Amino acid sequence: MGFEPPQRLVRALGETYGDAIAAEWLGKLPELTQEALGQAFLTTERVVAPGGRSSLVLLVRRSDDSPAALKIAPAFARPDLERDALVHWNGWGAVRLLEAGEGGPLVLERLQPDVSLRSLPEAKALLEAAGTVRKLWVEPPVDHGFESVAARTARQAIAMAEYGADADAGALTAAALATREELVAHSPEALLLHGCFRQGKVLSGERGPWLAVGPEPLVGERAYDLARLVRDRVEDLVAASAGASAARRRINKLADSLEVDRERLRGWTLFRAVESATRALAAGRRQDAELLLEFAGWL
Repeated sequence: MGFEPPQRLVRALGETYGDAIAAEWLGKLPELTQEALGQAFLTTERVVAPGGRSSLVLLVRRSDDSPAALKIAPAFARPDLERDALVHWNGWGAVRLLEAGEGGPLVLERLQPDVSLRSLPEAKALLEAAGTVRKLWVEPPVDHGFESVAARTARQAIAMAEYGADADAGALTAAALATREELVAHSPEALLLHGCFRQGKVLSGERGPWLAVGPEPLVGERAYDLARLVRDRVEDLVAASAGASAARRRINKLADSLEVDRERLRGWTLFRAVESATRALAAGRRQDAELLLEFAGWL
């Protein structure tokens, strides 16, 4: 199968794992794809573009001609953890896993890749998002291998600390790091979380109207999982004259509807926005960073 991987995948892998590591895996991707298609007896319809940021997704047909999606991710992106989370959810609020080898490609039920919650008006999208994510918050399996919120954010905090003296990001970085310390000191929950939940990660399906995809699963409190959702459509918020008050209302509305502490949600929203901003700065995406820092400054 000859194809060019989506540019978003190429760019995101390079930014996250380094250009050399990304290039090595991308060079093997055509061969990996052919192997996965052959082993699962799949025929290809098309590559999903722009697709994901850590995996190649193809729309395929199984041997009985039923539709499915094939997801191929590098081992360093930990597709085994996504597999374990999908097995545990078993289709409850999330895409159903149809087939998976040990640590290998994932064969998933076919959703509508071009129809996410971002296609809905904002108020409706947030309502549907809340209804979807609450289904995912369950007790993790016994002897699970998922990372904790404390461990993941500790690694992120080390990278963020480099921007403590940055003229633009320094004050907000210090505030975000201090807030994280307070939050992890007294974490109230240890539930299985999606890890990267936002409107674009919820797709339309036939089995259920909206199902979550692309988890980066970890274990911790619900407020962390909601924090990325709070800043969805951040470009619209920043462009609006009342963006700051709209962002704060969104925090309150989501917290109240899902019975999450408002201040903990505000704190994790601050941390995750600043963490994303510092990663954008590191990748040279200053415009994205400025957008996120302005949003974080409202909190």
